[in-house]
Amino acid sequence: MTKVEKINGTDEAWESGALGADEAHAKPVGTEKQKVTEAAIDAALGLKMISIRLENSLIDDFKALGEIYNIGYQTLMRQALKRFAECEMKKVVRDAAADARAKAEEEAKLRVEQAAAAVSKKAA
Repeated sequence: MTKVEKINGTDEAWESGALGADEAHAKPVGTEKQKVTEAAIDAALGLKMISIRLENSLIDDFKALGEIYNIGYQTLMRQALKRFAECEMKKVVRDAAADARAKAEEEAKLRVEQAAAAVSKKAA
């Protein structure tokens, strides 16, 4: 019987390659089942993979923030983009509402002026 040396599952063992480096125990990535699972997760969460070019410094900043907040940098980017888009949409709606109010006030003022002019004309 062959004696197998047991390696403790420490970070150092993984980093040095003592654990996880034997191809006999590796599984291929990108299997059909994995692709189906990823597609199902993306569909359930309403996610779509895109490609975008960003400055290295911006990516580094998000990675640093991700470490601070203990969250992946891509997840953090998605949250930042979502917050930005939501705030911009609110601004667009507020601006449209303000424009509509101003237009309604101007039209009301014009009607009052027209009514006053008609009254003045009748009185004269």
